[in-house]
Amino acid sequence: MSAASDMSAQEMPTIVLVHGAFAGSSSWNGVIANLKHRGYPVIAVANPLRGVQKDAAYVRALLDSLPGPVVMAAHSYGGLVMTEAAADAPNVKALVYVASVSPDVGESVIELVSKYPGSQLTSSIKMIPVPSDDGGMTMDQYILQEKFHEVFAADVDAGTAELMAATQRPASANAQEEGVTKAAWKTIPSWTLISAQDQGIPPDLQRFMADRAGSTTMEIAASHAVAVSQPGPVADFIDSAARATAPSMQMSKSRRG
Repeated sequence: MSAASDMSAQEMPTIVLVHGAFAGSSSWNGVIANLKHRGYPVIAVANPLRGVQKDAAYVRALLDSLPGPVVMAAHSYGGLVMTEAAADAPNVKALVYVASVSPDVGESVIELVSKYPGSQLTSSIKMIPVPSDDGGMTMDQYILQEKFHEVFAADVDAGTAELMAATQRPASANAQEEGVTKAAWKTIPSWTLISAQDQGIPPDLQRFMADRAGSTTMEIAASHAVAVSQPGPVADFIDSAARATAPSMQMSKSRRG
């Protein structure tokens, strides 16, 4: 019997998962299975990875279509998108940053990652010119496949990491350089899962941002791809955020106690 078996689906918040750069919605598969087993409705949105404002507008349209409460969780660059998209969204009750960035207004991925040493991403990127929406050209960024396992997913088995490298979603240069104009964590409670062996987003940077946001924080010995390597603890953390912020779940928990 699941932990949420005494609650109807209508009582439970929808969990909206936002992937980051060099990944796709399938990076949440293990987390999704765990959360659905607990009874949560789950949507892993296909983050376009074209730029913070464009991506946030896409995600916000999804949020606005959901009738009930929402708990959002984001990985890596997805944290910028969530931070922008969730601002002033009345149905978003909690933000969960998973090996992620939680920027303040004006901050970009490039700016944040440069604040602390330890990221290996900048030396592992391949740039490919692609057409842009305005008829010109822009650059798409990939992690070199031969470096993907070490830099992005060191604690994932080699076969899975090889598939992740081959199917990675590129992020445009705009996604890495554009800052947020709103910071949802200033008005919505946040949780931050810090991946202590992260070579993408330095753990010290994650700690700084979590402290600044007043997040409820947990650290785990994991790579940047913690949602793939340790989906159970990630799902537990998201569940704890949902239970702390969803009134119906708090009431149900009280009835059980």
